[in-house]
Amino acid sequence: MTDRSDPRVRPRPTASRGRAGARDRAAARRRRRRHRICLTVATCVALVAGVAVGAVAGDVAAVRTLVDRATAADFGGPGEEPVLVDIPAGATGATIGGILADADVVASVAAFTTAFARHPGAASIQPGTVELLTGMRAADAVEHLLRNDRIMVRVTVPEGFTLEQVLDRVAAQTEISRSDLDAAVADPGSIGLPEMAGGVVEGWLFPATYTVEQGDTATSLLARMVAQTTRELDRLGVPAERRQSIITEASIIEREAPEGYRGKVARVITNRLAIGMPLGMDAIDSYGLGIPAHLITRAQFNDPDLPFASRVHRGLPPTPIGNPGVAAIQAASAPTPGDWLWFVTVDLHTGETKFTDDYNVFLGYRRQFQTWAAANGF
Repeated sequence: MTDRSDPRVRPRPTASRGRAGARDRAAARRRRRRHRICLTVATCVALVAGVAVGAVAGDVAAVRTLVDRATAADFGGPGEEPVLVDIPAGATGATIGGILADADVVASVAAFTTAFARHPGAASIQPGTVELLTGMRAADAVEHLLRNDRIMVRVTVPEGFTLEQVLDRVAAQTEISRSDLDAAVADPGSIGLPEMAGGVVEGWLFPATYTVEQGDTATSLLARMVAQTTRELDRLGVPAERRQSIITEASIIEREAPEGYRGKVARVITNRLAIGMPLGMDAIDSYGLGIPAHLITRAQFNDPDLPFASRVHRGLPPTPIGNPGVAAIQAASAPTPGDWLWFVTVDLHTGETKFTDDYNVFLGYRRQFQTWAAANGF
């Protein structure tokens, strides 16, 4: 029976069809329930018989085959009432089958997973909200899902994702093309980017889950992300003249600070900026070069021609290095009090991070990390 408390399953909004329509729908649901009960009884009988035969013949494989076939109850189709169903990102065939069975779209998970496994394109089913019918054949449900005719799709932007990562994810999970997204970014005014951003969209696409409905465009979706960043900055009371620098600092914090240490990392950034000390943070160089920090050479770290060479250039990098979330923005806005200038994460498994204002102590922390890294295969 459909669990109406399940947010993944929603009846399609329709005009009232009167008491007769309600009675018909109730009767249809009762028929489906009786059908399932009969199938369950048949399954149990087949199981008992199969076990008996298998026990005599010693053919365990035959018993399993019999049980599998008996439990794969399927509707005859073509379907009855429209229902909206949410398919989550990364859902397996079994997960989708469970959602559809709960919604009375298919008669059993087994029937759906069988049809799913038999269809060569089933793995390309996309997440989102789709309209199906109750009482469908499992094979028909798979075919319908493969049309990818989504009513809406949800896209999640994680904290710290770069502009490129956000655009790639949107293009992969929606029908909005990467070329349309690039065109919207190239016209920052069209997405409401504030003038203080200097035309740089990086950092202004707020990490959150967005619902993409039919009719949404690259411009409308990115505009919602920018507007959400502005709302969060308003809520946190970040003054207009500091917003771009706060977002830039927060983007570094998002990449550099383990959970629980954002405020302290923010203070290190603030202290280094105050005395004109290069930030010297690998995440900045990595963003600028587009490669992992461990692949950056010493020459690249010290190349003054590279604008993101954080060991050479003083001050903040030319742009944010990702899109920060609320916690990182809060940390950048109100750093933890302290006089630290260095920090080292000495255990990558636990995230333990140590801070100091003494360079020699910093070197000791660095040796501690190197010892840990050698012992843990890093």
